[in-house]
Amino acid sequence: METYSYNKRDEYFKRAVKVIPGGIYGHLGPASGCYIPANAYPFFSERAKGAYFWDVDGNRFIDYMCAYGPNVLGYNDEEVDAAVEKQMKEGNCVTAPSTRMIDLAELMVDTVEMADWAFFAKNGGDVTSFAVMIAKAATGRKKTIMVKGGYHGVAPWTQKLGYPGIIDEDVSNNIYVEWNKFEQIERAVAENPGRVACFIATPYHHPIFTDNAMPEKDYWQKVRKLCTDKGIVLAIDDVRCGFRLDMAGSDHYFGFKADLMCFCKALANGWNVSALCGIDALKDAASSVMYTGSYWLSAVPFAAAIACLTKLKRINGPEYMLNLGKKLTDGLRDIGRSHGFDLAISGAPSLWYMRIANDDSLMLHQEWVAECVRRGAFFANHHNLFINCAMTEEDIKYTHEIADDAFKAVKKRHPELG
Repeated sequence: METYSYNKRDEYFKRAVKVIPGGIYGHLGPASGCYIPANAYPFFSERAKGAYFWDVDGNRFIDYMCAYGPNVLGYNDEEVDAAVEKQMKEGNCVTAPSTRMIDLAELMVDTVEMADWAFFAKNGGDVTSFAVMIAKAATGRKKTIMVKGGYHGVAPWTQKLGYPGIIDEDVSNNIYVEWNKFEQIERAVAENPGRVACFIATPYHHPIFTDNAMPEKDYWQKVRKLCTDKGIVLAIDDVRCGFRLDMAGSDHYFGFKADLMCFCKALANGWNVSALCGIDALKDAASSVMYTGSYWLSAVPFAAAIACLTKLKRINGPEYMLNLGKKLTDGLRDIGRSHGFDLAISGAPSLWYMRIANDDSLMLHQEWVAECVRRGAFFANHHNLFINCAMTEEDIKYTHEIADDAFKAVKKRHPELG
């Protein structure tokens, strides 16, 4: 199987680093830690359609990063694009907001089981921050309990002391507990009587560089009861998992009811909108917080989200992605085993995490992923990977062929594994 080369990529990157900090900043950049070794990866795309994108060198990739999650129906989905085109002719960012905002809010309330209302912003971090602010406004308390290793955006309160730009006051009211350790949450609440405003966590634990972990039996039910008993707001960060597990919300998938739910990635198939859904008891507190942005009421992303959610519901997107993801990951695990590699798969199969467990240094895994990318299956090393609804059985079959050839290449360099 031939491998890709990236000549034009390097030319564009030389231009980029002259005028952009880092060339490509943030989680899409080669310095993010997810693209190792960087020389195996494309840096810039030229076009995208369905399950694929093509880089500036003309190489096609089956995209299992899905733009880090937003690509849920497939790039340039016809139904979403048609809704966008129609709305663009009617107006987008206007002084008086479009009624598309109401249409989307009604759809969210009808779709997400716990939702009595919806509020819209742009990024996942916008709505996780808003959730914590609402909890503090509603309770008059200062403390937030968070899970170690959880990711809720890049606002100062979400980061760690010692990171550049973060000072004591940014994180002094955070209390950190380990995932699935209910007794630690109980202890934190007992040690801070009447001071905890919010417990915020993802529906299951999906940190980077670490195997994902599902909630233990009754974990969420116990957390829910404790929060109710102690007047603590239970906020779920469904930015990554939302609509890839359950159209009714990931709290519904795991059998409990959140007070606040944060959505973003799969909401509008790549159009820039996020949503916070909440219960009636928190509606007044949400209204009391001054929170807005220049483009938060733009109509085109609302139209895209309406089309995206409507199609996901019609085709039962979560079930399709979970089933296809299981076929992919079961096959990858079996192919790895046939070559002597223990490919550990964790998390939900629609947004799974994987690593080669034969080597704790992660070097073997990075080598294998690099070989997959060079052959046209775009994985990242140390982050969740994603399925979208444009992927097919043929894509899965071809990915298995790529994985097999990539394992052979790694094994050839490491004969001691045979």
